[in-house]
Amino acid sequence: MTQQHPTIGSLLRALRARNEWTLKEMSQRCGIPLSTLSKVENDRLTLTYDKLQQISQRLNIRMSELFAEDDNTPEPPVTARRSIGRIEDAVRVTTPNYDYFYLCPELRRKRMIPVITRVRAKSIEEFGALVHHSGEEYIHVLEGRAEVHTEFYDPIVLEAGQSVYIDSNMGHAYIAADGCEEVVLLGVCSSADEQLMESLMHLHGDVPRTGTR
Repeated sequence: MTQQHPTIGSLLRALRARNEWTLKEMSQRCGIPLSTLSKVENDRLTLTYDKLQQISQRLNIRMSELFAEDDNTPEPPVTARRSIGRIEDAVRVTTPNYDYFYLCPELRRKRMIPVITRVRAKSIEEFGALVHHSGEEYIHVLEGRAEVHTEFYDPIVLEAGQSVYIDSNMGHAYIAADGCEEVVLLGVCSSADEQLMESLMHLHGDVPRTGTR
């Protein structure tokens, strides 16, 4: 029999059970109305990303912990999934700072998100506020020179062939270094949150996103 994926409701119910909270206590702690939580736990209502983020912030837990299943859950079977990453099949997202090419888009519930990024921003002032999201990421410079800004470290410049690995919850930004017109990055974002792709897309807001074919 096919194993059913957990729902938002079952995951929230499991989180509440692990902490031995009543529905009322959970409501008070996370700021979500009791009636709403009851409907969510019974799979009669779902929550937006903003509401899930509110819960994680109010409970002082990472989004990945919010979606953590019980430790007694059996290991998932080998899926034998495979996808060839071709730029012409990528989902392209254009923002003021970057052109993103999300690879292997046909695979759902990925825990690693491979992406090719063309960097347009040439100053941190032009870039704006640093970006935060769940998980970790690895960035490798394919072409050009990238200046990496992070919340708790001084900026660094990476040459082609160099890379950096960071905690993505820390504010970060990648811009073209002085004298460099174009930077091309290979990035891999990873998280225990199986909705990582949706979280990344949420960061882009309503900007255009299309297949490149």
